[in-house]
Amino acid sequence: MTSSALVNDAKQLLPELQKIRRDLHQIPEFGLELPKTLAYVVDQVKDLGELRVEHDISCATVLIRGGKPGPTVLLRADMDALRVDEATGLDFASTNGYMHACGHDLHMALGIGAAKLLYARRAELQGNILMFFQSGEEGHGGADRMLERDMHLASGELPVSAYGIHVFSGWGIPKGIFASKPGPLMASAGDALVTFHGKGGHGSSPWLSKDPISVMVEAIAAIPTMITKRFDAFDPVIVNVGWISAGKTDTTNIVPELAEFGATIRTFSHENFDAIRRELKILLESHAHTAGLTVDVEFSPASQVVVNDAASVARAEKIIHQEFGENRYVNLPHAMTGGEDFASIIKVIPGAFIFLGACPPEIDPNVAPVNHSNHAVFDDEVLVEGSVLLAGVALDILNG
Repeated sequence: MTSSALVNDAKQLLPELQKIRRDLHQIPEFGLELPKTLAYVVDQVKDLGELRVEHDISCATVLIRGGKPGPTVLLRADMDALRVDEATGLDFASTNGYMHACGHDLHMALGIGAAKLLYARRAELQGNILMFFQSGEEGHGGADRMLERDMHLASGELPVSAYGIHVFSGWGIPKGIFASKPGPLMASAGDALVTFHGKGGHGSSPWLSKDPISVMVEAIAAIPTMITKRFDAFDPVIVNVGWISAGKTDTTNIVPELAEFGATIRTFSHENFDAIRRELKILLESHAHTAGLTVDVEFSPASQVVVNDAASVARAEKIIHQEFGENRYVNLPHAMTGGEDFASIIKVIPGAFIFLGACPPEIDPNVAPVNHSNHAVFDDEVLVEGSVLLAGVALDILNG
């Protein structure tokens, strides 16, 4: 097929966008404190529109006003990295104990690419573009913090649509292939932090103590059965214990007073979001009570379920077919258990989250190290596809 002007322009930008991505890859930062990352991104986009920067949460928006009146479209790019020691061997690998192992360096670069493509066409835009550069996606509530500060209302009105892209280093998605689905796409993700309180004592006489370890182990073992018996298999619930802690590793003859564990909780419906927290608390308290212990159960703030608007997914699919051909989009058969706080944005603004394969072609995407691995590698040639899709859906909404 013949490349469009949008694709040709993105290809011309590719060397610049690859440099941006690789520069950002070498300065990964964590959570809501991204001073170097924010400064770099702001320097790239400060001349493209009306800039708002919130330094205390390392977030920024850029409003590109079109030449004609009309609605606003929000395009989001997240910026935070993970606390991972990179082991990719890349020439531009990070060395500071953090890593863009989830591809957010590509998200920033393709967001900047989309902004540049749209800025070049601003005179013809029948409305506005709001670029949404967000910190704290990896469990720090960055999207919600930006919404709480009304950063999505920079144009003076609620955007009519919101889009985001997430690249994947594996997961079976080949390079350059887009994937998504209408309705639930990704799970709600939150944590449970649990502490059993017992009575300490000598390991030689456990009957004189109240051992929190054995009770905690029994309670953890009971969680899968509770889920099987309490929840519909066709509305999945996942509770996975990620760490346990009790006693000291340098001694074995002490019954400790405390035993603790942390677990991730994933759900795909608002009903189960509430139900699993209620049922888990009942289970843990019943085990503690039976053994004469007490237990504290704390649930962290959780991301929402990512629910794609069907019309927004259809629009993205149309643009992908239009710009790249009929075989570049896959409609996923089921949702993924990963979480994403872009859910909060498309809960208030209709929109869609689209996946983009970035696995290097010499690696089988079915066995490639996946996102969050310290060996995950992303092919940044897909910055062309990502930039074109974000710019393309925006142009279609405003001028289509």
